[in-house]
Amino acid sequence: MNTLKFAFIPLTSLALLLGCSPEVPGHAGSFSELLRESPSISGKPAYLASPYVTPGDRAYMVGHQDGSFPEIGWHIPGEMGGIWAHPIKLMDGFQTSIEVGGNPLPPADSTRFVNYPMANSHHWSWDGQPLRMSRWQFVPDHLPGVALEYEFENTGEEALTVEFSFLGQTDLRPTWLGERTGMADGRDSAYYDSGINAWTARDGQSPWYVAFGPNRAPDGILPANRDSIQRGEGIAAGYRFSLKIRPGETERIRMAVGGSTSTEAAARQVQQSILEEASSLLESKRDRYAELAGRSKLTVPDTALQQAFEWLKYNSDWMIQEVPGIGTGVTAGIPDYPWWFGVDSEYALRGYMAVGQQEVVFQTIRLIDSVSRAVNGNGRIIHEMSTNGAVFNPGNINETPQFASLIWHIYRWSGDRDFLRRYFQTIRDGLDWLMRENDGDGNGFPDGFGMMEIHGLDSEMIDVASYTQAGFDHASRIAAELGEEDLSRQYAALASELKARINSEFWSERYGSFADFRGTDQQALRLIEDAIVRADTLDKPWAVAELETTRNALLRNPQPGVRPFVLHHNWVVNTPMEMGIADSAKAYTALETARKFTNPFGVFVTGIDRDESAGSDSGSFKGSSAFSYTGAVMTLPTGVQAVAENNYGRPDQALDYLRRMTRSFSYALPGSMYEVSPDYGMIAQAWNIYAFAVPIVEQFFGISPRASDRLIRIDPLMPEDWDVASLENVSIGGNTLSVYYEEDERQTITLRVVQKGDWDLEIPLDAQQARRARTEGGQLLPNPDGTAVVRGSDRELTITYPRN
Repeated sequence: MNTLKFAFIPLTSLALLLGCSPEVPGHAGSFSELLRESPSISGKPAYLASPYVTPGDRAYMVGHQDGSFPEIGWHIPGEMGGIWAHPIKLMDGFQTSIEVGGNPLPPADSTRFVNYPMANSHHWSWDGQPLRMSRWQFVPDHLPGVALEYEFENTGEEALTVEFSFLGQTDLRPTWLGERTGMADGRDSAYYDSGINAWTARDGQSPWYVAFGPNRAPDGILPANRDSIQRGEGIAAGYRFSLKIRPGETERIRMAVGGSTSTEAAARQVQQSILEEASSLLESKRDRYAELAGRSKLTVPDTALQQAFEWLKYNSDWMIQEVPGIGTGVTAGIPDYPWWFGVDSEYALRGYMAVGQQEVVFQTIRLIDSVSRAVNGNGRIIHEMSTNGAVFNPGNINETPQFASLIWHIYRWSGDRDFLRRYFQTIRDGLDWLMRENDGDGNGFPDGFGMMEIHGLDSEMIDVASYTQAGFDHASRIAAELGEEDLSRQYAALASELKARINSEFWSERYGSFADFRGTDQQALRLIEDAIVRADTLDKPWAVAELETTRNALLRNPQPGVRPFVLHHNWVVNTPMEMGIADSAKAYTALETARKFTNPFGVFVTGIDRDESAGSDSGSFKGSSAFSYTGAVMTLPTGVQAVAENNYGRPDQALDYLRRMTRSFSYALPGSMYEVSPDYGMIAQAWNIYAFAVPIVEQFFGISPRASDRLIRIDPLMPEDWDVASLENVSIGGNTLSVYYEEDERQTITLRVVQKGDWDLEIPLDAQQARRARTEGGQLLPNPDGTAVVRGSDRELTITYPRN
């Protein structure tokens, strides 16, 4: 909190100048009361000087947990904080100051930050002062604005006279890449409207507006000035209030901010609507989040992981942005990636579907597909698009086949055949483009950048190969669903061939791992030199020695053409297991190798960055001065590893990776999980829900729908530590499913499945389980090999069987 050092116009003069009179504010439905029963997590004092987000689908606010609004972010340097209503920024933030009995209180940061699923609060106190102040805030659904409420509590035995000043700092400016679409940023100007007690600012070159004001007439205004602004073309203005607070009582001042990219009237209408309806808007959003919590509701013995899973569902809602004229979709990360990505969506949306947030899944796919068609026109899926519609990267190679896999997975859960038809042409065109334009040597492995952003890694990448194989496999199934039998067989044959060749041509027996890439000796030598510099800079002598050994062997035994190389031990070497491509022997070896490249929070992005001790440091991540992922452990690679472990029947190892990620939950921002573990990069990241929901919902609980056939297969693969577990209200097509799992001391499992519809439920059993199984509500149907399937369509099915 900063002290404001400039004059204000007192109310007596203001009333004469503007013809207004004070209003008596009402306090019904205060934010603190409305949030009293909501889940909440308090922040750590050590992280008060780090970011938080107040989330919303039409606007959001980013500041520091101490209540300040420093210049943060690197995509638009110093501009990624404040209040955004994409595709424009509205405000850099605001400052406040307080006098008690005529004496200014020293500037102070908040002493406590509390995060709620849909709101936040900051709390101040001063030594020796009987005054406590708090600021509560939320962003209403579907409105481009923010609601704030300040509370002033007198904890003493005498009345207090409190002078409170609020200075809003506008900065109407375009989003990233705004210059590509003609978004011109001018100097802001502002004026005060006594009729609504609101300041309104507009941009000097574009029809962008922001209005902000309180729910009570001020005792003075702070005139518009440019002395108190941050970088940019903004302007500052505000209010001064005089409060009389009796002992034990609380006074409140409510503020609202509204923005528009078209008219002043629209900004003022939003601001006034939020101000007048804030309590009901908060109540509505609170109740909506409670409903989100009830979908795919997890109950397990691991309470820390259970809480993380619940909050990741809230985090997922934070990532949704609706931009009029562009579309609605899941953005990648806050604060520096608040726009749309192809690959981030292709991971994240599988998780969104598994936790019942289906609507935004279809909205995001529609947006990504329509923009990809408009920009590329050949089935290639874009990589990165700003909220003004400008596409920065038309697409990395892996994103096109991953789109086919995404469509198949969403179809399994929705059963909507029209959905398949809608995107089948994009899939056909994309796979044609993939092989025709990017496989110059015709060997079936496309060349080009995949998930790793390392200069020069653009030949035949292991992740591109894996996702290409899976893309053709899933496209084959889609084609079969749509009656395209010849095409289905063609795709299936290619998928089968690629699977075999990935296992033979990317495997390195020496390293017990799949190769980072296949390329020429010359390319490998260049990459080795760069990698040695990187490893030496990071003081990783083991990696330098290994790379030098590889270089010397390469120089002694040169070969023409392309061959596999293990250089970086990048996390993508695990994608053959994530996709279930690796044969079992290779998979078990590779999964054990991967465990060498971890620390207590998860998997290193680039394996040569790990410590020789396999990473024992559990402290804060020390990033470079310029934003970089060098040395990073990230949630996506760790989630991929959990999926991979489950694919090969290793749920205990998968749970270990989930627990590693859980260590970073609330580490810096309470209720959230950073992109880079534990406290670096984006403070919230969309693909985190993939890392938890797919291993838990689809694998531990074994829920595998075929919604088009009104069939749900349940085949649990539960970790040993979870002897009692439930997952309730899982949305599948038009049905809702709950699964209750319990294992007793004799390793006998009781599985109860409850559904709202009358779909077919199917539980597979091995031969030993089939011999001893007892069931209610379903039939035990034996197979010739001694295995069996329990099938039923009742609302409830219960089966008891031994753990295999």
